[in-house]
Amino acid sequence: MKNLPFLLIIALLASFSCENPAPTDLNKAALIPFPKEIFPTHERFCLQNGTVIHVQEHLLPFAEAMGETLAAATNLDIVVEKGDVTSGPSHIYLELLGDDMDDEGPESYELNIKKKKIYLVSKSEAGLFRGLQTLLQLLPTTPTEDNHWVVASGVITDAPQYDYRGAMLDVSRHFFGVDDVKRFIDLIALCKINYLHLHLADDQGWRIEIKSWPNLTTHGGSTQVGGGSGGYYTQNDYQEIVRYAESRYVTIVPEIDMPGHTNAALASYPELNCNGVSPELYTGTEVGFSTLCTSKEIVYQFVDDVVREIAAMTPGPYFHIGGDESHVTALEDYIPFIERVQDIVTKYDKQVIGWDEISHAELREDGVVQYWAMAENALRGVAQGTKVLLSPAHKVYLDMQYDSTTELGLHWAAYIELDSAYLWSPETLVPGIGKENILGIESPLWTETITNMDEIEYMAFPRLLAHAELSWSPAEARNWDHFSDRLVRYAEHLKQLDIDYYASPVITWE
Repeated sequence: MKNLPFLLIIALLASFSCENPAPTDLNKAALIPFPKEIFPTHERFCLQNGTVIHVQEHLLPFAEAMGETLAAATNLDIVVEKGDVTSGPSHIYLELLGDDMDDEGPESYELNIKKKKIYLVSKSEAGLFRGLQTLLQLLPTTPTEDNHWVVASGVITDAPQYDYRGAMLDVSRHFFGVDDVKRFIDLIALCKINYLHLHLADDQGWRIEIKSWPNLTTHGGSTQVGGGSGGYYTQNDYQEIVRYAESRYVTIVPEIDMPGHTNAALASYPELNCNGVSPELYTGTEVGFSTLCTSKEIVYQFVDDVVREIAAMTPGPYFHIGGDESHVTALEDYIPFIERVQDIVTKYDKQVIGWDEISHAELREDGVVQYWAMAENALRGVAQGTKVLLSPAHKVYLDMQYDSTTELGLHWAAYIELDSAYLWSPETLVPGIGKENILGIESPLWTETITNMDEIEYMAFPRLLAHAELSWSPAEARNWDHFSDRLVRYAEHLKQLDIDYYASPVITWE
């Protein structure tokens, strides 16, 4: 059973004011990301005492979790039953249809809301989970006088435009504990984001326990930007994060950046350096000064051990090898290193993702180039037949300041206001990179200036909602004015969830 993010869902349902009338027009719902198709029928479904959730046998735990959540949030008696309809005025059906549905991918779903019945169907539990996020956003701001929770009727057919809809959290520059990562997983899951990329190693800290190289964490993980105690995840911690993400239908992508961004590793083991001497631990924010000694065989044994241990704990398909800003690694050394590391990752049944610089090397057919800086690098990857993960720094880097008055963040790539975060098209961003070449979109949050969860939330929201819509909703459904209007109403959810979001002046929030 994949448990729902219960506390967040309860908070959403409990956030409703008592002023808005019961809804009847499905088109007026504040849905983010916006669905593929909505067909309103202008009637109402009532969630009430005795509402029955009907499921197939294998979905019983899923339905029970949903029923418990709704009961706790509304103080209603929600019943879960296997099989067909019984007597009663209000029914919800959850069903997996497999190949009976149109070929829209495993996360597609249909939400059919009738006067006395709701049908939520998908090919997969992940699709049901995405549909449930939509249903929860449709619940009203208040029950009726007879304690009915009224939902506007109609049909929503929905599917994501891109299979990979990601966010990245840098836990290396500043360390964030397991509870913070879980909180971030909950928040991205509500946005229908399905991948969380964890940047686990950099110059300032090594954050994942490697049993065959223990000094990586005990020494290399002992500090962070600006000093302080740093921290790291034990392998049990990491597996707990992976399981928690799975319960929200989010896949973890681990990153070990190399051959540059490696000072924490070099400080931990002198044999990884060409001169055999460990540098001091680093707590600054400069980049590009460190490199593994790519000519030493021990370096490849090190990489093999690290990939092997992390891959064994990571059920997802991807392993991120970094590869960016390795300025002191000569290109003639960088290229064979990247090619050999790809073979190591492939040996452990993972697909390689790397920042766009890796396209200088010969890439494996199933590899992914993550475009962040240089369009020509991404195009070089496309020419080799690889997919591109879009993370253009001037549009999706969540650590960029909103404007010149923003206290947190940087602005080397751009100031990124909310409208700038939304008003671009993935399909036309780079001539020569079309929809067929794009794996998806990922929004990285680097943490040179970010030290706590409130700051993470402030920099991520509401820009992450804009990026989520770009990666989920079809191009013809994306409209800035429409998004702005929905976001104003959606902001009540953000407040109830105690998300410290940025109230952008480009929107009138009242």
